[in-house]
Amino acid sequence: MIEPIKPPGRKNPLLRTRLPTAPPRPRSRKSHGFTRAAAEGRFMLQCCEACGTFCYPAREACPSCLSSGLAFVDAPRRGTLLSETTARVPSDVYFRERAPWRAGLIKMDCGPIIIAHLHADCVETAAVLMSFQLDKSGQAVAFARPEGETPNMADDRQWRELTADPKFRRVLVTNGRSVVGQEAAMALKAAGAKTVFVGIAEPWRPFPGESALRGHEGIEIVALDAADEKSVNDLAADIGGKVDILVNTTEYVRAGGLLDRRGTSVMRDEIDQAYLGFVNLAQGFGPAMRMRGADGVNNAAAWVNVLSVYALANWPAFGAYSASQAACLSLSHCLRAELRPGGVKVVNLFTGPVDNEWFQTVPPPKVAPRAVASAIVSALKNGLEDVYVGDVAEEIRQRLAANPKALERELDR
Repeated sequence: MIEPIKPPGRKNPLLRTRLPTAPPRPRSRKSHGFTRAAAEGRFMLQCCEACGTFCYPAREACPSCLSSGLAFVDAPRRGTLLSETTARVPSDVYFRERAPWRAGLIKMDCGPIIIAHLHADCVETAAVLMSFQLDKSGQAVAFARPEGETPNMADDRQWRELTADPKFRRVLVTNGRSVVGQEAAMALKAAGAKTVFVGIAEPWRPFPGESALRGHEGIEIVALDAADEKSVNDLAADIGGKVDILVNTTEYVRAGGLLDRRGTSVMRDEIDQAYLGFVNLAQGFGPAMRMRGADGVNNAAAWVNVLSVYALANWPAFGAYSASQAACLSLSHCLRAELRPGGVKVVNLFTGPVDNEWFQTVPPPKVAPRAVASAIVSALKNGLEDVYVGDVAEEIRQRLAANPKALERELDR
């Protein structure tokens, strides 16, 4: 049985912070089908279109009929643990620092045998559930967990290495004036975060929900205006070495595209708040988070961006806003590559129109702010990278994959 993790003690500032290391990174191009599955929380295997055989590892041809028609599809997760071993003196630096490390052979009910990392409660000959997880190098690895729930299941040491569970970690939510930011702060605290710092621009100015935030134990309001470089740098100098998870809820939503607006003032505000705010936050907090990727139980673990799904396909009714979100999405890919050496995950959470005043005239379905907050916590606990919240976001994901040109035409109605 797993012992529950304990809150980390006060860190000795005189001790050297352990440098982050990464597991082996090379993968074949074909195997990035598993990377996609891990990023979205899906369990996908190659399946032969000719004979229906499931394959693992990634192959160019079916091992049963030699057909080249192999496609990645969602597969049954259940399997049986055939055998297991424990590496006590691994040769790789990453695993040597984390030894002992368990691995095992899983016979999948759908056919293939998979070598997987093992949860501590997995037992030989017992049923397990499989998933693909993103490791510290950003590559997909197979992981086996018990079929049923066990005590303190999420506290497994190997599982926490592959996720960013907020339990006992310190979180910064960048915009507490938004309803999404407030709900996220409450949800993260309820998920076990040690401290949730909530950024408020112009803290002297009252806002709805302020009393609930100030009265909640473990939530600390701090002065932060993401669009103001000095404000970000001042806060980073104060708490930058304490932030384990950063949730970027900065938003600036205005309707309109190009031809119906006069001048560029609104677009400048959108760029200042969304894009340049992102830049300020990354430059202020990113370097410290990258260096603290191996800092014990409460190491720096994740950066979460709450983005509109229209970053993927422009919605002309909110065309300039969609463009600023697309710029933020592109920037997040850069940040993901730069934080990867520290083992810090960058999570992009795509939402449809949120149920707030800025999307008042947009017809349902809309996403409740609480649903966005729940999705943030779930993504961190499961180690995901790309999350789609709500019916609109999921529909656009599917339609974009099926026919992007048709989606473009239909969004301009």
